[in-house]
Amino acid sequence: MYSVRYTREAEQDLSRLYDFILTRDPDDLDPAAQALVAIRDGVRVLERSPYTCRKATPYSPYLRELVIPFGSAGYVALFEIDGPDFVTILAVRHQREDDYH
Repeated sequence: MYSVRYTREAEQDLSRLYDFILTRDPDDLDPAAQALVAIRDGVRVLERSPYTCRKATPYSPYLRELVIPFGSAGYVALFEIDGPDFVTILAVRHQREDDYH
C-alpha cells in the first residue's frame, strides 16, 4: 500500500480550485466542499494501484495523471510514484484548464 502526500503547490492548487468555485456562488459552500471530497476520494485509488493511471509523459513511467470525475468535467491530479512506498501529488487542475500551474 502506498502513502499519498501532497506538495505545497498541490495544496495551493486545492485552495485555488476551492476559491474559484466559491466565486461562482459565495453563499453556497456545498459545491466547493463536494469538489474537495471528490478529489480526496479519487486520490484514494493511488494508495493501491497508482500504475493503473495514465502516463503523463512517455519519458517516465513514474510521472502519471489521475482523472477525477466531478460534475460535467472533473479534475486531473499530476503525481509521481516515489518508490514502493510513496505517491506524491504534484499538482491538481480542473480538466478545462490549459495546463498545470
